[in-house]
Amino acid sequence: MAEARADAIYMAKLQEQAERYEEMADSMKKVAQLNSEFSAEERNLFSVAYKNVIGTRRAAWRITSAIEQKEEARGDAAKVAKIKAYREVIEKELTKICNEIFTLIDKNLIPSATSGESKVFFHKMKGDYCRYMAEYTSGDARKEAADKSLGAYQSASKIAQSDLPPTNPIRLGLALNFSVFYYEILNAPDQACTMAKQAFDDAIA
Repeated sequence: MAEARADAIYMAKLQEQAERYEEMADSMKKVAQLNSEFSAEERNLFSVAYKNVIGTRRAAWRITSAIEQKEEARGDAAKVAKIKAYREVIEKELTKICNEIFTLIDKNLIPSATSGESKVFFHKMKGDYCRYMAEYTSGDARKEAADKSLGAYQSASKIAQSDLPPTNPIRLGLALNFSVFYYEILNAPDQACTMAKQAFDDAIA
């Protein structure tokens, strides 16, 4: 098992250098499924891989949605229908990636985490990917994604406040992303600013 783990991590590093992030994600998925705690370096490899895999699709969704709105304004129903079908293809890919992340985090990574940093990192990551899902869904699906994101961020915050110092980069990153969630998903800018300011004040106290 140790050799397989080392090989997968080596390949992930190689794939990162080659900017082949889909394969990098596959390598880190194999490591996650071995059910052993990630080091800080391994957490970073896992995060970088999936952030790049989903990042290109989030960008594609935003661009496609903007073009769709322009064509709707022009009243071109035929083009709108084509764009909508293409946007839905991107959304299916986004959902597949998010669900893969949720399975790995819930089944492998959080149960294997023993340090406060690891626990906060993966609860935060779950919150992030639920937030991404809330960006492109609507109705009940958006509400469900937003509720799950809120729950994951709250779990991460509770552990961070008890286990990590205010200056810890993971705790600060959590506060930033949680405030983005309040601003962009819940449309609560005042609460977003309060949360970000509190994290900053705690860190410099």
